[in-house]
Amino acid sequence: MHDHVADPATEAFVAHRNLLFTVAYEILGSAADAEDVLQEAWLRWAEIDLAQVRDQRAFLVRITTRRALDRLRVLRRRKESYVGPWLPEPLLTAPDVAENAELAESLSMAMMLVLETLSPTERAVFVLREVFDVGYDEIAEAVGKTPAAVRQIAHRSRKHVDARRPREAVSSRQARAALASFQHAVETGDIQGVLDVLAPDVVLISDGGGVRSAALRPVTGLVKVGRLLLASLGDKEGKLTGEPTTVNGDPALLLRLDGELDSVMALHLEEGLVTGLYFIRNPDKLTHIAAATPLTLD
Repeated sequence: MHDHVADPATEAFVAHRNLLFTVAYEILGSAADAEDVLQEAWLRWAEIDLAQVRDQRAFLVRITTRRALDRLRVLRRRKESYVGPWLPEPLLTAPDVAENAELAESLSMAMMLVLETLSPTERAVFVLREVFDVGYDEIAEAVGKTPAAVRQIAHRSRKHVDARRPREAVSSRQARAALASFQHAVETGDIQGVLDVLAPDVVLISDGGGVRSAALRPVTGLVKVGRLLLASLGDKEGKLTGEPTTVNGDPALLLRLDGELDSVMALHLEEGLVTGLYFIRNPDKLTHIAAATPLTLD
């Protein structure tokens, strides 16, 4: 009876898979596309002579980034015909993601939307440099630029992101209190508790993708957002329940209608008040909500 010996290429890929998925997702904002990118990266990796690879982790990050960049350019064209606002595909995240401040911030809905305002190359450079601390020479190989050009792109993208960066999030106690108010409103229709935790300049972005009803543009201001929430939560035939959870490191509710997942609402809080509401209703984007997705910077 022979001992099973794992293929070294497979072993290396599996060892770095969570990192590669995190890189692809940060660049794309789509878990489904990130999975496709990993499949393409694996096919490329399987062709490689491992004896020629000096640093397996760096090589895998490089080929994953290249595939993700190609995919991002296709995604950009697809988004141009998307019905209504486009939100990242939400990921159910384990509590340890929230404990890693750097990872949690980079994955948050608010930050992912900031990353959407970068060009594909700027986004890849920013993610590799600022989130994963990859060296300029390595990034240059991944994006097909010189190290000098990458330094300039990194500086420009960092400046762009810093000008739009979401302010610091709040304590877990404040997040739990806000979620409890939302859960109560969802399950009773009493919106008053929600109005008490909304910031005056709160923004609600809903993504139905033309499949489910959703506002076709962002809604701003406490009165308008409150009115829309009241209409949305009260306009359900059946029993609506909210389950507190963590999505992309953000406090969130899984909204179920008669037990079936209907939508995800993620909250961004600043100074104890909700400044951002991200309401994902497109069923195509709710496939990674069954179990927590393992994410890592290592």
